[in-house]
Amino acid sequence: MIPYGTQSIDQNDIDAVVAALQSDFLTQGPVLPRFESALAERVEARFAVAVNSATSALHLSCLALGLGEGDWLWTSPNTFVASANVGKLCGAKVDFVDIDLDTGLMSMDALEQKLVQANKDSRMPKIVMPVHFAGQSCDMQRLHQLGQQYGFYIIEDASHAIGASYLGRPVGACQFSDVTVFSFHPVKILTTGEGGVATSNQPGLVETMRLLRSHGVTRDRSQMTEPVDETPWGYQQVMLGLNYRMTELQAALGLSQLSKLEDFVQFRRQRVTHYQKKLSCLPVQSIVEHGQGRSAWHLFTLLFDDPGLRTSVFSRLRGKGVGVNVHYIPVHTQPFYRQFGFDWGDFPQAEDWYRRTLTLPLHPKLTFSQQQWVVDCLEEALA
Repeated sequence: MIPYGTQSIDQNDIDAVVAALQSDFLTQGPVLPRFESALAERVEARFAVAVNSATSALHLSCLALGLGEGDWLWTSPNTFVASANVGKLCGAKVDFVDIDLDTGLMSMDALEQKLVQANKDSRMPKIVMPVHFAGQSCDMQRLHQLGQQYGFYIIEDASHAIGASYLGRPVGACQFSDVTVFSFHPVKILTTGEGGVATSNQPGLVETMRLLRSHGVTRDRSQMTEPVDETPWGYQQVMLGLNYRMTELQAALGLSQLSKLEDFVQFRRQRVTHYQKKLSCLPVQSIVEHGQGRSAWHLFTLLFDDPGLRTSVFSRLRGKGVGVNVHYIPVHTQPFYRQFGFDWGDFPQAEDWYRRTLTLPLHPKLTFSQQQWVVDCLEEALA
């Protein structure tokens, strides 16, 4: 089976993890802050907060921004369920904004229309969370302008987009947002096994996220809220936090992987160009890379001109050992979210995308011969 995505681990990665294993620290040691500093520098952000998953990073970001009961979080229906779930985990209400069919990204026109109506209805979002689907940034400049106009926070769910750029700067610089979150799951562009990072330029927000990721407990006397005793072992819990810490092993792997980020992205872009050339005569279309930045191409997704073809092609390719996938079943159609009144028909662009989309293999181990096999199998399935 040729998987749709997988990790690339070399001897340098293995050596880095072994060195961490042989050190005095398996968690909360010196490698984690080194990884955070290196990643922040790479994406041109002031700070980075590393945690055990991107879901945790999204959750911490929402908590740090004060999302809670009575508030609204808006995100894209074309995403994994975690993007919406973190709002529910904060006790907030969740809604969605439809997408553009040429990119799979949140539609800024749809967002603006929804904001106008929400303003009239007094149900404005506290946080809008765009999703940088497949590795390409949303139109963050326009989103930021809307945020300034209507007064909401912005969290970029850039789980797919480490190594991407927007208007000449790396995704993660938070030029137009409060927080950006990356994922390091094994199928993503970089991996720490499991893991995630939130970047931000706001020191107060970062301080809160760091407290929240470790139980809300501090030994920093400047953060303590009651008189401090003189015992050297003293600590205080100053807020209700969680255990979302990243281990030294994960940070060591992440630091090693980060040194290869540009190579990983260039490889993906090369393979995407090859796909696009080979598939140009077939009744399919791939995501449009808009002119505002460079996609990191976490996923290579197709849209079939005829939505009736997707299911049969999926089955035929799987039968040939091609590990195709579908990204994504719209979140609002999931049983959990339908209990809140959502249903099919609510976000027609995302639903049309779902009925027509198929993800082909794209990862650092994909050879040209494997890629040709994928193309041959697709042509045969469409014949």
